[in-house]
Amino acid sequence: MAQSAAPATGAPAITPISLKAIAPWAVFFGIVMLILLYFVGAEQGATALISGEGVHEWVHDGRHLLGFPCH
Repeated sequence: MAQSAAPATGAPAITPISLKAIAPWAVFFGIVMLILLYFVGAEQGATALISGEGVHEWVHDGRHLLGFPCH
């Protein structure tokens, strides 16, 4: 019951993805990450876009995990 470790000859070739195809997705995810960073790091006090403590309470543990002071 010996099995050969020969590679398959019909393996498909891997085609690279062009930078033009990746760029819009990279920009989109970069903007989403900046928005998330704002809400976790700065959404409280004088710069708050949303009044109240709701956003602060939702991201409170994330602030401490990332090293942002909030008290």
